[in-house]
Amino acid sequence: MANVLLVDDDKMVREATQILLRAKGYDVVVAADGKSGIEAAKAGRFDVAIVDLFMPDMDGLQVIGAIRKILPKIPMIAASGFMFGGGAPPSMPNFATMAAEAGAAVTLYKPFRPDVLLQAVADALAQVA
Repeated sequence: MANVLLVDDDKMVREATQILLRAKGYDVVVAADGKSGIEAAKAGRFDVAIVDLFMPDMDGLQVIGAIRKILPKIPMIAASGFMFGGGAPPSMPNFATMAAEAGAAVTLYKPFRPDVLLQAVADALAQVA
């Protein structure tokens, strides 16, 4: 099964996502912040990365860019509980578009349902198959 790198500052999200993915046979490495996620990417071999866009130490767009330099072909899934464009005030940037431009293959909106997460991982993995 695929190796997943999960970078998210929210402990509950990390734990729930890790439990779900492991139950489906994925190997999961978790990182609680962007810097740890980048270090994990340097140290391991991953088939997909799930990166929270809004973390206190560095934003997910920076993390996606850094991981992309280390693992150029890895599919990325951007995730956040913040509303992306659409219904946001006009002055707010469209983070889904920004994530796609940074290299994210899929964007998840928290809280996400288990089936949506699993489909996002499958979709991301299918892009490199």
